[in-house]
Amino acid sequence: MGMNQTPASERVHISFFGKRNAGKSSVINAVTGQDLAIVSQVKGTTTDPVYKTMELLPLGPVVVIDTPGIDDEGELGKLRIRKSYQVLNKTDVALLIVDGTAGRQPEDEMLIRRFQDKEIPYLVVYNKMDLMEGEPSCGEDEMWVSAKEKKNIWELKERIAQLGKQEESDKRIVSDLMKSGDFLVLVVPIDKAAPKGRLILPQQQTIRDILDGNGSAIVVKEDGLKDALEKLGQPPRLVITDSQVFDSVAKDTPRDVPLTSFSILFARYKGDLAEAVRGVKAVDSLQSGDRILIGEGCTHHRQCDDIGTVKIPRWLKERAGCELEFDFTSGTEYPDDLSPYRMIVHCGGCMLNAREMRYRVQCAVDQGIPITNYGILIAYLRGILERSVEPFPEILRLLK
Repeated sequence: MGMNQTPASERVHISFFGKRNAGKSSVINAVTGQDLAIVSQVKGTTTDPVYKTMELLPLGPVVVIDTPGIDDEGELGKLRIRKSYQVLNKTDVALLIVDGTAGRQPEDEMLIRRFQDKEIPYLVVYNKMDLMEGEPSCGEDEMWVSAKEKKNIWELKERIAQLGKQEESDKRIVSDLMKSGDFLVLVVPIDKAAPKGRLILPQQQTIRDILDGNGSAIVVKEDGLKDALEKLGQPPRLVITDSQVFDSVAKDTPRDVPLTSFSILFARYKGDLAEAVRGVKAVDSLQSGDRILIGEGCTHHRQCDDIGTVKIPRWLKERAGCELEFDFTSGTEYPDDLSPYRMIVHCGGCMLNAREMRYRVQCAVDQGIPITNYGILIAYLRGILERSVEPFPEILRLLK
């Protein structure tokens, strides 16, 4: 991924839903101006959600998701419908395409209820306006288009942009903790996990956010921190470190300089820092045979491989002093039923959008299962969590 591209996890996710012959693919192609979806005369050509990152004006960088038809028959059909429903967990704006000549069907009504339950901004788009007499009337969350004749497509894009803008988060990674002109020191170990010539995504995004807040980012390796702090002559607003070198960085950072980690900033930015801090205490009551779910957001050759699948299980067994069982999920897999688990440890989710990360946390909370993340867990096991959440007094109180 080039530095000049907005990462997919930061883009507004726009999902198109609809029955198999509603003309969903044709509407997507009309909106995006490119053959993104598969259009064919055969009902139900789309079998898996299709993701496409693109610029959609007037909104900007988006991910457009085309989903399988929601009225598929048979066993395979059920699987497709489930995949369509799972897309809702990462959807920022939902568009339901309805065949205007047939009107809304029971499957459409079910989806609308899902949008409302999940509080996803949505629009019902009636297609095939070219087959209707005049322009039919419609309600507030509805509009008519003709994909075939490109009627009202410009207006549809404007509506999508309005809904997308509502979803643009005002959350910041770190710039809300600093003033213009502040400088922050970022400690970045250059290990085999960071691809040659690049910083990993959370580091890039943090630097960008500091610059957006008119601050300066000073980036050092862990063995250069002490020297850098001495040369600066005045304390930085904050030292942010990779969790894996927290121990040595804590030793080299004067006690009066606030210190935190990338994973803690990302837990706050993407997920729910308070829940992660509450959830981490479950490690103190683990018993023999407890099952733990380790969740990763990405499916690349996991650079978290050794962390998620090797180190964390080892550390947890050492802490608990007994045998534990582990399940691992990666990418978009995430079980609906979390009841078999004593606790969940999730990665920071830099590859997931905030809505999906919050959804995963909420699933755990709803089912009463403690959930935490890698960085919080590592800090807690090493006895440095208190220090690393000191910049957030309301979170620190949860540890008292």
